[in-house]
Amino acid sequence: MALLHSFLELRLGLGIVLSAVHFNHTLRGEESEADHIFVKDLAGQHGLELHDARGGVARRAKEHSLSIEAGAREARYEFFWSLIETGRLDKVATAHTLDDQAETVLLRLIRGTGTRGLGGIHPELGGPAPGISRGQPSRGMIIRPLLHTRRCDIEGYLASLGQPWREDSSNRDQHHTRNRVRQTLIPLLEKDFNPEITERLADFAEIALAEEDYWESELRGLPACSSLHVETLLALPLALRRRLVRAAAPPGLQLEFRQVESILEVALGTGNLPASCNLHAGWVFQREGDILVFVPPEPQEGAAKGPPGPLLGALRLPVPGEVSDPGTGRRFQARRIVLASPPAGYNPEHLYAPHALPSELIVRTWRFGDRFWPAHTKAPKKLKEFFQEKKIAAELRASWPVMVAPTNGHGGHEDIVWAQGLPAPAHLRPQPSDGEVILLLEIDSRTE
Repeated sequence: MALLHSFLELRLGLGIVLSAVHFNHTLRGEESEADHIFVKDLAGQHGLELHDARGGVARRAKEHSLSIEAGAREARYEFFWSLIETGRLDKVATAHTLDDQAETVLLRLIRGTGTRGLGGIHPELGGPAPGISRGQPSRGMIIRPLLHTRRCDIEGYLASLGQPWREDSSNRDQHHTRNRVRQTLIPLLEKDFNPEITERLADFAEIALAEEDYWESELRGLPACSSLHVETLLALPLALRRRLVRAAAPPGLQLEFRQVESILEVALGTGNLPASCNLHAGWVFQREGDILVFVPPEPQEGAAKGPPGPLLGALRLPVPGEVSDPGTGRRFQARRIVLASPPAGYNPEHLYAPHALPSELIVRTWRFGDRFWPAHTKAPKKLKEFFQEKKIAAELRASWPVMVAPTNGHGGHEDIVWAQGLPAPAHLRPQPSDGEVILLLEIDSRTE
């Protein structure tokens, strides 16, 4: 309510067209419906267009093994992004406050996290949004204009306007960890330790976010590779060593802090230090002379030949053209196709407009956090979700290839253009008038 009223006051000066967005999680029955009616009436009162949707969050959370809170967040953010990427909105503003930021930092600290997690809630998301080629203009972003404003100040502002608001009854449920942090832990810290603990935690998030941005830029300057050279690794500062080890881990293999420390002990390779260490899911890290490698799990006796291994580094694929990975022998193609005489057996779902692609793509294996927006879906999704929906085994995920547009060197996430087995994004598909198209694929040498 406060965010909406602020924009109502500022919209003429900002030169913006304002609308309201409401997503009904359908979790609280009549109360949820009353929330929707409240927002609908308010939008009508101010002559605002209302973008609304609803979703079965409880079912979604169960299907994807998520908490209700995580399922609700994913559902509403998918709706936000769909509004942006279909051109109905340029930005979506959410009303996260400084109190929300402090709670998030404290929660992540309690559960265990690194610098990235301690950065808390980011002031902006997007630019370009997931699934959009970096060569194209950004379609919009999600912003948090009230992230430096206290909740008590917001409530005071609404009271001064005489504007009522709705309270979510689940915010009082002590079953939720965040509510216990908000109602019990932070008041205790304010009373007995530091009356400005909320501000200090939010300050810490800003510091952590800047630190993370710096280290990410440093890491991008190093070559991407799934094997490490001992001398190169040990010449780096400890903080960068840890980050490089995490970056070199095969896709799907998440390393905890203690495992990273064990890997660094293997790298030292002196005295009684071990020459290898065990990781999750049967993976082993070991030293082979001056090279440090991640060794995949041994296939079970009698098992069929396993999937191809993860790519040993990032491959540069010219468009059109072909590239092969010297470590695994895997081959990838950007094949030019004349639509008047297409080859037999090609998949039209994997066709791209030549003018929509850069002159070169980067081929690598999937990483945690990768998002993709294939055609026929409402919003971008994490590839992890596709794997879960299709019940793709962990050993296959570890070698799943994607193609990304080269980054511009100014930060941000890589934009995935192609992911094996998924249709091309709608905005990269060819038009009926295109005589030639590009087919992106991995060549299966076993069927040639």
